[in-house]
Amino acid sequence: MSNEQSNNPLHGLTLEKIVTKLEEQYGWDELAHRVDINCFKSDPSIKSSLKFLRKTSWARDKVERLYIATFLKESP
Repeated sequence: MSNEQSNNPLHGLTLEKIVTKLEEQYGWDELAHRVDINCFKSDPSIKSSLKFLRKTSWARDKVERLYIATFLKESP
């Protein structure tokens, strides 16, 4: 199990930290443009986004991929 986690770039990050950092980076409008889900479009908040993302794995996957692409890019 530790080998799996050591290869997981999101290991140790909570979903709340991921969403908060993405919102700080992009703002709700740009975040909704990059990840087309209603919780980022209609009256967005961290709390409502977390509630939706915890229930909806496909949406959470998209958010996690955006976080990795934004903050965890490998330098050449």
